[in-house]
Amino acid sequence: RGGPALAATSGRLFTLTGACGVPADARALSTNVTVTQATATGDLVLHAGDEPTPAASTTSFRAGVTRANNAIVRFAGDASGTVMVANQSAGAVHVVVDVNGYFR
Repeated sequence: RGGPALAATSGRLFTLTGACGVPADARALSTNVTVTQATATGDLVLHAGDEPTPAASTTSFRAGVTRANNAIVRFAGDASGTVMVANQSAGAVHVVVDVNGYFR
């Protein structure tokens, strides 16, 4: 659902309600998040699309190592159905967000 690798210290907003089998009235997601092909050590943070990036990491990673973690992520409170994926590293990363459930 997104373009190339997530650049260093950047984020990408994803609208997931109405996609991936997630209904429009969902409030949060159950996910498995995988970081791969990282070019630097860092942290990946998933959070509601209308909130500032929190200090807590969803998963930490090292350059050249594929890492995965489960996470529950709230949708934006503005009913946009968005989730922000933020790369907190000095290098690019590829990210896979597998949606395995949702909460209403």
